[in-house]
Amino acid sequence: MKFSFSRWPLKNVFFLGTVSLLTDISREMIFPLLPLYLTSVLGAGTAFVGLVEGIAESTSSVLHLLAGWLSDRIRKRKTLMLWGYGLSAVTRPLVALATAGWHILLVRFVEKVGKGIRVTSRDALIAESATVENRGKSFGLHRSLDNIGSIIGPLLAFSLLAHLGNNYRLVFWIASIPAFLGLGGLAFYVSEKERAIDKTEKITIKGLFDLKPFQKNFKCFLLITAIFEMANSSNAFLLLRVKDVGLSVELIPIIYLFCNIFKTVSSLPGGMLSDKLGRRNMLACGWVIYGLSYLGFAFFTSVSQAWVIFGIYGLFSGMTEGIKKALVTDLVPQEIRGAAFGLHSFISSFIQLPASLLLGIVWQKYNAVIAFSLGGGMAIAAGCLLLIFIPSKQT
Repeated sequence: MKFSFSRWPLKNVFFLGTVSLLTDISREMIFPLLPLYLTSVLGAGTAFVGLVEGIAESTSSVLHLLAGWLSDRIRKRKTLMLWGYGLSAVTRPLVALATAGWHILLVRFVEKVGKGIRVTSRDALIAESATVENRGKSFGLHRSLDNIGSIIGPLLAFSLLAHLGNNYRLVFWIASIPAFLGLGGLAFYVSEKERAIDKTEKITIKGLFDLKPFQKNFKCFLLITAIFEMANSSNAFLLLRVKDVGLSVELIPIIYLFCNIFKTVSSLPGGMLSDKLGRRNMLACGWVIYGLSYLGFAFFTSVSQAWVIFGIYGLFSGMTEGIKKALVTDLVPQEIRGAAFGLHSFISSFIQLPASLLLGIVWQKYNAVIAFSLGGGMAIAAGCLLLIFIPSKQT
């Protein structure tokens, strides 16, 4: 039987994943170098670096809400994605042209506006491109391709930097190429079907934080997600922890890459398993093992143990990325999925700040064992709550 790619049911998802892969390659070629570029080339201080990243992340989380709501209203996911990916692509060469710290601040703001606009529309389009039977596989495939970009980007950046005599600007110019290729791929290869929705049964969202149209199970899931995200602090703490047990500074980027490789290889199998075993069950299992890996970070005592735990952490972190979004799809009607993805993304992004503050304060006031044990306990509790309050028949 001859295979026809045009008739492949996940064709749209594959192209969406390829767009994300190219965009991630571009982003990861630039933004790991930005702190060095700001401080060593543009003369900015570390406080300014923190300001840049803080404004960037808060901008993205708020726009997730707005873009998700808007995509449901105008019913044109691809149009919003083109604007979002277009804004992000335009920022790439602007980084190379920057001559002052405030230029980078403005560029990061625009880049995050682009990301905030596109993410929820993209997730909703993936949901609409998949069937009930392959939703987990679809989101897993997308996350896998996205994570591949996160691996290739830094490797390309540091390889180019070494061969170009630390010429940051030239690396940034080169990084613009995959961003514009991704934008072209979105324009020509990603399609959006007209969604026929019965106007007599149409559900409307009156405001960004309007939860009334959503069913109880989705509201419950948002609350449980908030509990889990309080355990999901910045990965910077994991790197500080492995340094404490003796991992050399030179190997810290390598162990982080090692973790990302496990995230990449587990995304697609995790999504496929969720189609067969149930998304609630797989997500709960992933969160519990995620919590156990945090307990591992609390109690490990050697570098060899650190490598094993980082692998487990990456494996189950990657496995659950796509499943969360597939579960949102299961719990929400089609006509308000954009708003649902916006709320879910907002909660996930917004809580990262207090989660990181909590772990940092507990670590500083007490010790790392208590800090990571607290995080591990919350993740395990979230997994158990998922099994108790989210019925399996919907997943």
